[in-house]
Order: sequence, then C-alpha cells, then structure tokens
Amino acid sequence: MINLNIIDLVVLVLYIIFIVWWGLKNSKSSDSDAYFLAGRDLKWPMVGLSLFAASISSSTLMGNSGEGFINGIAVFNYNWISILVMVFFAIFFLPFYIKSGIFTMPEFLERRFDARSRTYFSFITIIGNIFLDAAATLYAGALIINMIFPGADMMLIIVGMAVVAGSYTIIGGLSSVINTEVIQAFILIIGSTLLAFFAMDSIGGWDAFYTQFHDGIWLKLTRPMDDPTVPWLGMWVGIPILGFYFWGNNQVMVQRVLSAKSIDHGRKGVLLVGFLYLFTLFIFIFPGVIARGINLFGVENLPHEIISGSELKSKYGINTDQVYPRLINKVLPVGLIGIILSAMISALTSALSATLNSVSTLFTMDFYSKFDKNASSEKKVRVGKITAVVTLIIAILWAPYIGKFDSLIAYYQEILSYLAPPVVGTFFLGLFWKRSNAVGAFSGLMSGLFIAIVIMSAKYIFGMHLGLHFLLLAPIILVLSILVNVTVSLTTAPPSEKKVKENTWTKALWREETIALQNVVWYKNFRIQALLLVLACFGMYAAFF
Repeated sequence: MINLNIIDLVVLVLYIIFIVWWGLKNSKSSDSDAYFLAGRDLKWPMVGLSLFAASISSSTLMGNSGEGFINGIAVFNYNWISILVMVFFAIFFLPFYIKSGIFTMPEFLERRFDARSRTYFSFITIIGNIFLDAAATLYAGALIINMIFPGADMMLIIVGMAVVAGSYTIIGGLSSVINTEVIQAFILIIGSTLLAFFAMDSIGGWDAFYTQFHDGIWLKLTRPMDDPTVPWLGMWVGIPILGFYFWGNNQVMVQRVLSAKSIDHGRKGVLLVGFLYLFTLFIFIFPGVIARGINLFGVENLPHEIISGSELKSKYGINTDQVYPRLINKVLPVGLIGIILSAMISALTSALSATLNSVSTLFTMDFYSKFDKNASSEKKVRVGKITAVVTLIIAILWAPYIGKFDSLIAYYQEILSYLAPPVVGTFFLGLFWKRSNAVGAFSGLMSGLFIAIVIMSAKYIFGMHLGLHFLLLAPIILVLSILVNVTVSLTTAPPSEKKVKENTWTKALWREETIALQNVVWYKNFRIQALLLVLACFGMYAAFF
C-alpha cells in the first residue's frame, strides 16, 4: 500500500486536472489533417519528446522495474538495440513515409503493393493497439491506483483512468495528445530520476550497489542461451525485429513522425528519443535491481540468484508488477511521492491517449474512408472520435485478464514476437527489393500469420513447451515469411514501375542527401548526430558487457 500525505494527494490531483485542461486547450479537430496528424507542422523537440512519452507507458515503468527485480539489467537489451533500430529507421524509411503524405503505416503498404496488405496490417495493428497497448496500460495503471486505495474496485479504477485519458484525446485529436506528451515527458524524466536517486541512496550508494550485484550476471547485458529474459542470440536476431516493428511500423509511434514539418525535423526527433533512451537503464531498470537488495516485499532469505517471475510469485508470493509502486512508497520522502505518481500517471495517460489516436486514425483512414469514399473531412473526424470511444470500451473489458501473465513485459514482448516478423519482412522487401510484388507480399503476410497462430495455439491452448525462447522464434517466422514472399514474387508478374520507383530506396537517394548535407554545419548534420548516438550506444553496451 502507498501511504499518501495530503501534499502528495494534492500534487497528484492538480496534475491530473492540469493535463486534461492542457490537452483540451491545445485541441485541433477542424479537419482530418489537424485531428489525426496535428497539422503536420511539428518541430523536432516536440516530435522527440512526444515519441518518448508515448513509448513509456505505465506498463513499461512497472515492467522494466519488475524485470530488473527478476533478472537484473537484461531487459535493457530491448532499449539499446532499439536505439540502433531508430537510427536505421531515420536514415532509410522515414523519408519515404513523410514524402508520401500518408496518414497510416498500412497506407504505405498499399502504395507499394496493394489494398489487401494494407487491410490486413491495419487490422492486426488495431487488434494489437487495443489488446497489447491500451489494455496493458489500463491494467498497469489500475495496479498503481489500487496500491494507493487498496479497497477500490479494480474495474472502477480502470474505467476512471480511461475517462481521464479519453476526455482530451477524443475531443482534441493528435494535437492534444502531443502537447500533453511534451509535459508528460518532462514529468517522466524528472520523476523517474528522483526515484532512481533515492533508491540508490537507500542501498548505500553506487559502491554498495555494485558490491552487492556485480557478481553473477545481474549487471551484465550479455546473457547465456538459457536466460529467460534475453538469451544472447535472441538479443542480436530477435530484438531488432521487435524494435523495428515498434519504431518503424507501429502506428502509435510513427504517427508522431508523420506529423513532423519536414524530413529533417522527423529525423532529429527520432534521434532525440534515441539519446533519451540511453538513460532508461539508470532511471527505469536500476531501481528494480536495487529493489531486490532492500527486502522490498518483507521476504526473508530471498535467494540472491536469478529465478523466474512465476517462481517468485508461487514460492514467495511476490508479484513483480508491484516492484515500482512499492519502491515509491519505501524510499521517497513525503512530498515527492505525488511527483512520482504523477510521472506514472503521465506514462499511463500518454500511452493510452497515443493508442486511442492511433486506432481512430487507422480505422477511419484504412477502413471507413474506403467504405465512404466521399466522406468529408469533418465526417472523418466524427468517425475517429466514435472509434476511440469503442476502443476504450474494449480495452476496459480486456484489461483485467492481463494479470494472468508472468509480467507485463513478458505479455507484451512475447505476443508481439509472433505477430511482428511477417510485417517487418514485408516492409524491408518492399523498400529494398524492387522485385517484391503484391501477391508475394500478401502471401508472406498470410504465411507468417498462419505460423504465428500455430505457435500461439500450441503454447496457450494445448500447453506445449516449444523449447525455444520467443526471441529465437521471431527470426524463424521472419525468414519463413520472407522466403514465401520471394518465391511467390519471382513466380508471378513483376510490380508496376510506378510503385517501385516511388517507394523503393536507391543509392542515388543516398548520394543526393550527401550533396545536400555538404554545406550543413556538423552539429546540425543528422548523419553526424546518428553516428554519435551509435557510438554512445555501443559504449553503453561495452560498459555492461
């Protein structure tokens, strides 16, 4: 239970009121461009900060600290590999997305291939946004509030949070979402940094922390092949697939990039969030590791060695999704708890509002616009608002079931590892292989879906043990779907020259950009910025190898 002082409670309530007011104040819903893409005029700081806030949900905060408690810093592998993915995405894919003027990621597939691929990808993205993003965010937020008010009904809490986040999102669209996300990003960073500082102080500082955890693999990123969180091979062949899907294909994330005023602003926004992600090890994951060393759950003789989350739950009664809120209650002084809880509510509302806006954009532009081809811009906005309401209702109903999984991160990453690979393969072949055609793309997507269904049925319905970590299954699904795409494409008619010319990368584009950057001062050159980010990324990995 989190014991709130009146000061903390006032801070929390005032913050919630301010966020709702700020979101409504900055609403734009006059037309579809304004409602779904904030008028396409955002500068790079807003793009980067909104990306950071949207990517850090309350389930991320709780999941990262929970995994830190279970398995040390291994979960940071998802973040540092994703930074490399961001750089690749910013250099190669982002220019095509912004220049094409698209509203959604599936729309790009139709421009390169056909409507079938667009419809399928849009459908599974909507399903993923509702059941993987929105529902998980509501569940995580409910856990937090339930620790503040333990007698409150979980479903009532979930509904209340949905109303708060939905109020300004549904009315104001992406402009409301992004303007609140900029505030929420600062609150997230400040709040999480304060918690990390006090947590480190509670264990006796860095020297005491390092002495307690340097042995074994608690502070090691490279893990053995039987590691339950990130086997070393999965780090190199599995995480990049999930990372690219999240940062390069996921509508929730890329929608913010599409709202940038230019390619350069979009790129620099992505690189900004990459630099911010370097610090997530210290402010999100270290606190979870520290929690293992300060008897957070009152369990005597908890083994120092790494054991699974399910074993911690069954043998010691420890729910690792409670690590973050328990840590708040244990190490923070009166007055700061309200700030940290505001950070957690920031994570909740930013992720939820981002997801709602994503689903409403996908349904309106990829489905309704096809049904009503003459729909006015104002009518599309109305449909988007109705879609967001329906999305909230479904997410509310599904959220309670997420507690059946070992941890929030495990829930999200595992399901994603089965659905993402065929989509990633299709985008890569579409951009870098001119011969890939519509029939091949759709066949690759369908074969990947079939394989994913077989794997999930075997594991969740028939209880079979597959013997492979999901990070090792992801590249297998990717390769098989790519092979189908290539085989079918080569045995059917080539794509039209127009689709290929407008939507595939060539060396000539690289040379054109090189010439354009010749007169750009080095610190404003996105390639130099990208190189510095990559070097910092590998430096971080080397420090915790």
